[in-house]
Amino acid sequence: MTDVVDADELLRRLRRGRERAAEEERAWRERSQSLTATDPDGAREAADRARAYEAVLMVLEEIVNPGGQPAAAEGVKRVT
Repeated sequence: MTDVVDADELLRRLRRGRERAAEEERAWRERSQSLTATDPDGAREAADRARAYEAVLMVLEEIVNPGGQPAAAEGVKRVT
């Protein structure tokens, strides 16, 4: 990893990572909800993964938009 990138490219990569984290969080939350009745252990694991992606999303959002509103996956309310 000796690539040198400028600030614009770094910001693009951070935003792309933030978008991906939001997509993954949404997907794992949906999976958790769909597994609740049939596979409680799987639902719990999916919820844990969703929380992990939520944490990544929050960190990337703070880097890209310092002091701004916290990012949220569509339809997900943050616990504050």
